[in-house]
Amino acid sequence: MPERPDNLRDRLLTLPMLAASGAPLRAALASLGDDVPADGREADVLLDTLTALGRLGADADVVATAIADAVPAWREPMQARLPAIAPLLEGLSAAHQVWSLHAEHVSEGNPEGLRRLLLALIRDLRLVLVLLARQLALMRAAARDEDGEARRALAALTRDIHAPLANRLGIWQLKWELEDLAFRFLQPETYKRIAGLLDDKRLGRERYIETVRIQLGEALSAQGVQGEVAGRPKHIYSIWKKMQRKQVPIGELYDLRAVRVLVDDVPACYAALGVVHALWTPIPSEFDDYIARPKHNDYRSLHTAVVGPDGKTLEVQIRTREMHEASELGVAAHWRYKESGGSQRSSSASAAALERRIEWMRRLLDAHTDPAREDGEALAGALGTELVEDRVFVLTPKGEIVDLPQGATPLDFAYHVHTMVGHRCRGAKVDGRIVPLDYVLRSGEHVEILTAKEAAPRRDWLVVANGFLASPRSREKVRSWFHKLDRARNLQAGRELLEKDLRRLGLLQADLAPVLSRFNVVTVDELYVLVALGDVGPNQIGRALLELERERTAPVEPAAPTLPLRTPRRAPKTGESDFHVVGVDNLLVQVARCCRPVPGEPIAGYLTRARGVSVHRRDCPAFLRLSAGHPQRVLPVEWGRASGGHESDLVVEAVDRRHLLKDLSNVIAQEDVHVLSIQSETMGLSRVRLKLRVRVGDYGQLARLLGKLDDTPGVDAARRG
Repeated sequence: MPERPDNLRDRLLTLPMLAASGAPLRAALASLGDDVPADGREADVLLDTLTALGRLGADADVVATAIADAVPAWREPMQARLPAIAPLLEGLSAAHQVWSLHAEHVSEGNPEGLRRLLLALIRDLRLVLVLLARQLALMRAAARDEDGEARRALAALTRDIHAPLANRLGIWQLKWELEDLAFRFLQPETYKRIAGLLDDKRLGRERYIETVRIQLGEALSAQGVQGEVAGRPKHIYSIWKKMQRKQVPIGELYDLRAVRVLVDDVPACYAALGVVHALWTPIPSEFDDYIARPKHNDYRSLHTAVVGPDGKTLEVQIRTREMHEASELGVAAHWRYKESGGSQRSSSASAAALERRIEWMRRLLDAHTDPAREDGEALAGALGTELVEDRVFVLTPKGEIVDLPQGATPLDFAYHVHTMVGHRCRGAKVDGRIVPLDYVLRSGEHVEILTAKEAAPRRDWLVVANGFLASPRSREKVRSWFHKLDRARNLQAGRELLEKDLRRLGLLQADLAPVLSRFNVVTVDELYVLVALGDVGPNQIGRALLELERERTAPVEPAAPTLPLRTPRRAPKTGESDFHVVGVDNLLVQVARCCRPVPGEPIAGYLTRARGVSVHRRDCPAFLRLSAGHPQRVLPVEWGRASGGHESDLVVEAVDRRHLLKDLSNVIAQEDVHVLSIQSETMGLSRVRLKLRVRVGDYGQLARLLGKLDDTPGVDAARRG
């Protein structure tokens, strides 16, 4: 790439302008550098691409992306000069991934899934214009080349991906030509037959359209309606689709003879419609008002069929000039209105239409009907579905596309493939590397599930905090599996699961009866069953027990004090956390090192002789011993607003194996917990005990960390120190 002047962006913008005006674009391209092709097939493709982008009103970043795509040597220098095109260039790489998948699986026929994947991978929607414009240029170049398999493959890609996208965006100008060229390459005999039938009657049809144009123009003028009447070109693929859909021969189609009326505003559209219906007899079943009820892609126009001169059927389309440009250029037309500084009314209307189209485009890929239908019915079910960015699109080992909710894991993928695949899942590979089952999938990744011979789902998959399942549908499949087990097994499993969690939190001896009503159960056994079925998480019960303890120990204020009471003030901040010592001021407050409570746990203070108030967990053995000997030193303490992390001691007992410390460190890092110190001691028989001091944000983070550590392979127990 040659030395880049400061006005590179302006120079890029002139290229499509030159193309649209018919100026000598080759010379302008040649002046940019020796790497740019000035003649030959590559030059023709680039010229056609820039011409199409010019007609679509593309900006300089889009033009730069198109050139960088056509001239690989310019990719890095162009990105260095225009950093804003980085998302567009990344999208090009994603698009090439979709093209490769189409080439590998074209015979299997899943174009809808590929379109979903394409738009999920593209972060900047302007890239769609580059893809459509370049594909049209490649198709035009293929029309000039000899026939071959490469041309058929290009046409199949156009039919499956590009033409439907142009249709969904409402860019009819590109849609018609893409469809006709693909139809010509894929079904040449049918194309030639329909083209021949049209050519046989072309001269008579052109004379007839001229007669209609004159008559309708005079009638509009007589009624004071200012309008422009012109013949409407017919496209061979559109004719063939209507013949297939209506099961009629070409001679029975109403719109082979068609004219279009362009007027200034919406009232003039309906005035022109009245003139048409007064001049010729309308066919009632062939009237569509897409102004009052726009299509789902925001297409607006009046369509009517009448019995015209000589008793021949005639289609008439009536629309404003703004509607016409919008129908020809789709989203790009609205960009052009917005950038040209038109009237405020027109600009705001265009902006609103653009927002509707972008929202619709992000939703359209959830439709499961035929995308090639011209009447817009393919979008009927799409408007109530989730946005594309709320979904991820991953690939099976065979290249099939699977649509999952955002945050989905390999386990969600397994249950989506088949219920038994999920039940038998024991591991997963993503892009060839083994990942944990709670790994969050991203669009475009290849997922392979590792299964066991026997189905054996785990109950901790149902615990939301563990992050194994993001899809409610997957969670219900696991829950259904355990529902089928007998009550005794569920009771035992629920008891073990809950006791394991409460033991880690130091709540194993807590009385469960007071919290039963919070979970709408009468007995502890019923609570165990809910835990086993995943309807209640062990962490929810632990949190309920802590909240109950806080309620019990909260100080009771007098209902009607007879004397003004001194308002207790919060103690000064300490180095580790904030506490509120009720009724006492200006005392040094510190966290007891024997138990190191974290926010959310019941706490109490003990007034020491020399170090102020020491804050303990209420179930701390040291606190219980001290309070029994000196109950007068016990002070009520409440959690204040935390000023930072809180230290906590953990103990992990595990098999002494290779990479144990690495695996534990990965778990701790995933939970965003800071490790302050680690000590290890041998327990004999290849076993080890690790003592960790960590800094956590609150009780919830500590509970999640203990659960993840306890689930690490080789770990026997993970608990508070």
